[in-house]
Amino acid sequence: MTADSWRNLIEHIGLLYQEYRDKSTRQEIETRRLQDSQTDPEETSPSEETPSEAEPTSTTESKAPPQINLLRNSNSRFNLWQDLPEIRSSGVLSILQPDEIKLQEAMFELVTSEASYYKSLNLLVSHFMENERLKKILHPSEAHILFSNVLDVMAVSERFLLDLEQRVEENIVISDVCDIVYQHTVNHFSVYITYVSNQTYQERAYKQLLQDKPAFREVISQLELDPKCKGLSFSSFLILPFQRITRLKLLVQNILKKVEEKSDRESTALDAHKELETVVKACNEGVRKMSRTEQMISIQKKLEFKIKSVPIISHSRWLLKQGELQQMNGPKTSRTLRTKKLFREIYLFLFNDLLVICRQIPGDKYQVFDSAPRGLLRVEELEDQGQSLANVFILRLLENADDREASYMLKASSQSEMKRWMISLAPNRRTKFVSFTSRLVDCPQIQCVHPYMAQEPDELSLELADVLNILDKTDDGWIFGERLHDQERGWFPSSIGEEILNPKIRAQNLKECFRVHKSDDSQRRKLGSRNRQ
Repeated sequence: MTADSWRNLIEHIGLLYQEYRDKSTRQEIETRRLQDSQTDPEETSPSEETPSEAEPTSTTESKAPPQINLLRNSNSRFNLWQDLPEIRSSGVLSILQPDEIKLQEAMFELVTSEASYYKSLNLLVSHFMENERLKKILHPSEAHILFSNVLDVMAVSERFLLDLEQRVEENIVISDVCDIVYQHTVNHFSVYITYVSNQTYQERAYKQLLQDKPAFREVISQLELDPKCKGLSFSSFLILPFQRITRLKLLVQNILKKVEEKSDRESTALDAHKELETVVKACNEGVRKMSRTEQMISIQKKLEFKIKSVPIISHSRWLLKQGELQQMNGPKTSRTLRTKKLFREIYLFLFNDLLVICRQIPGDKYQVFDSAPRGLLRVEELEDQGQSLANVFILRLLENADDREASYMLKASSQSEMKRWMISLAPNRRTKFVSFTSRLVDCPQIQCVHPYMAQEPDELSLELADVLNILDKTDDGWIFGERLHDQERGWFPSSIGEEILNPKIRAQNLKECFRVHKSDDSQRRKLGSRNRQ
């Protein structure tokens, strides 16, 4: 394919990836709302129904099946696969089973969304990165931090899209796409890890440039106003690679839910999903590693040890939660006292393997007076004993800095803050509801209808259409949940989601989740067996 013809193909793509992604996730939300209101989750939406009146076409017909020139078709602006003129005129919809049509739609979406993604990447490079005015304003080192290896990412997307396009044009019925996803993930997708790992520096550099260089700010504003950008911000283009690699994993999951069990296509989808999950985890770790290292250095500088010093900075340590709590003064027998001096402020730094208990001192410093390994912490909620002792819990250190057991009676500012501390301090403590890993038949679930960006380490950032099991909830509007597609846990406001009320839909969501992660379960069982031996 020549460069000119390739450019013409991309021009025919109707939506930028940001628009496609928003449209797709909102459609997913609406579909789930419709299913939740139905009594039978197997009922299909009108767009998924196949014509039943048409006479089946003979599968032994000798004429060659029509080809789909996906990117060449200017009318193919992310319609459904079954709405393509080639599909409608072929009669194939009267032959295929409804489940196979759903699978074709899932594979088709992966291909068309990659085309949309490439179109947006191309705009990031041609419209922003290669702009002559912007080049003159930016120092080469600033441009490198801002755009990182986006050219490598775009080259990988182009190669991937060409292979997908070739597969779609082989036959009117798509045979598979997950084998192509697997090959490209294994051989080429490491460029995503490099790009995403630079995200912390990229965001910082962008903010600094906006603040320090008025000329940069002016050019970016003018470029954003160009009709090509469709009202989308420059920053929305910069985060495309991270959004795409996570979305690609979800698209493969969607295919995996629809392929025949114990089939070759299921095996290929499982392999592709496993490799994508490895890349996504590496991307997440890359982002976290950059910010965690700086955060640990900052905390180390603020701590003064009244006890034997504990080295804080470690490559395997990161902050889970920090904040102020009220510690009860005096013996436990004084719990019924109602005095203002009953509690005094303490400050906790909780890391993934260590708890440090401090008191704040002048100069934005903290004096450490106790510590304990996180694995030796236990918590216990007190029964309601009146307003002054509301939101109080007991924290036990089985072995503290003095190698002895110690107990602290702590008061939080709210019920949600108390529960958040208790779950962070003792993660294996039983929650109100049980996680899906317990293979529960039913569990409360919620779908995200407003995106949420985590504000604290124990919170969970959520994308539109994310589905989560509800593990715990508070009276003041917070939920502790476990996201089904990656089993990440964290807190988020209840206002960002809608609870899934239909028990059949909840059961279907769990069943699909078990299927997607069954290869992980198999690996865990093998590992557990080896450990026991």
